[in-house]
Parts: sequence; structure tokens; C-alpha cells
Amino acid sequence: MTDDPFQCRCVLCHDYGDRDEANCVDLTVVEHVRQHGWHVAMVPEDEIGPGFAYTIGLAHTHGGPELAMFGLDVHAMHRMLNTLGAKTAAGEALADGQSHPDVVVGRRVELRQVDRGWYRTFFGRAIGFYRRPPLPVLQVAWPDAEGRFHWDGQADERHRESQPRLWLPPSDHPVGIWTAEL
Repeated sequence: MTDDPFQCRCVLCHDYGDRDEANCVDLTVVEHVRQHGWHVAMVPEDEIGPGFAYTIGLAHTHGGPELAMFGLDVHAMHRMLNTLGAKTAAGEALADGQSHPDVVVGRRVELRQVDRGWYRTFFGRAIGFYRRPPLPVLQVAWPDAEGRFHWDGQADERHRESQPRLWLPPSDHPVGIWTAEL
């Protein structure tokens, strides 16, 4: 990668004749990827539903999967995604089915492969960066206070609804807040 963010290898930076159309957010993403290796996009909780955050640039810079997390404070998810991003930067291969005990204090997180059917719904800024859907994306799932994940029938309803099950195709996902926009 060069010092000029417009000369980097990411596809957003490639001149398709629309470079002048890049907005401040796009340029910030490019600069963060250039400086830090990735960017974390944060979508705060609102009246529609819980917040979420996801990385942009891990695949570009480190060859690892992009990461997404849902249902917690966006700043907390930003820190957790950075913790996992640092593992990727250090050469650790993150993959579907892995458990990581050192991301949420006192809890482990589970990584799940996101079905491509969800990419346009949740990862638009990453698609804009790469000019195609990024491959792959892993959902970082976190447990409740008792260590149960949101797919566990014993978890309370609020926890089950706080995170989507993005490893399922959208047509197979339980109807609820995460499918309302579909």
C-alpha cells in the first residue's frame, strides 16, 4: 500500500471515473484502512432496532474475514471488533465455529459464517469499499449473563432478539426485528 489513500489496492480507490463522487465517510473509511488496517462502521440503536458494528478492510489489509457484531453499545462492539481485528493482524486465522474467550470480559464469543443473503442488508459501506460483497463475513455472537447464546432456547427472549442469526439464509431466519426490513 502507498502513502496516498487513492493509490491503495482497495477497489474503492481504483479510478472507475467516479473518484470525485467519494464522500467524506468513504474517504474516512479509506484513511482508517490505510492507517490502521481496517475501519469499524457503527450503526447505533434506534427506533427500528438494536445497533450493530462491522469491520471494513480486514480482508483487504490482512486477508482475514470481515467481522460483524450486533445488539450491544456500538462503542463496546467497536472495541471488541478491534480486539478480534488485532488477532487477524497478528496472523491468527479467524473462522466459522471458533470460540474466543478474551473478547468480552468474563465471557467467550462464538464466530459464525454470515450467509451472503444478508450482505446488502447490513454491510452496504463494505460493499461500497470493495465494489462487491466482501468475502467472507463472520458474525461475532455474544452470550447472556448465564453464558447462553441467542440461538439457545433457554436464553431469555430479549437476548434472543438482540442479535440476528445471520448464518441462516434470510428466508430461514425467524421473523422479527432483523427481518422487518426484508
